[in-house]
Amino acid sequence: MDLHSREDAPLYSSLAFDPDLAPLVELFVEDLPDRAEMLLDCLQASDRNGLQRAAHQLTGAAGSYGFQDITQKAAIVEQKLGAMAAEEEVIGAVNSLIDLLRRARSGTGQQIRPEGRHGDRGR
Repeated sequence: MDLHSREDAPLYSSLAFDPDLAPLVELFVEDLPDRAEMLLDCLQASDRNGLQRAAHQLTGAAGSYGFQDITQKAAIVEQKLGAMAAEEEVIGAVNSLIDLLRRARSGTGQQIRPEGRHGDRGR
């Protein structure tokens, strides 16, 4: 049996092994708790405009940092808000997005890097 279900497994960037982008991915991941908090604040205040803005920002940014799953969940939040979906649907979509934000990690989740990717660039 798998000890980590897909729903609670850490989420890593597809760019984690790129030595040039890894520091940027790390900064993005460090900012995600604040983004999750902003989403929660907007949700508790029933601020659909704030949710729309936050989800839109994540839709664009997350993909740029190699987090396609976050991009997809943020796009779902945007779609539900744009379609004036019921509050329960919006809450479910936002909570699902927040879960992904909390699972996002910088690094690779692996001890061994792929061949030829040591990040030292010959230094």
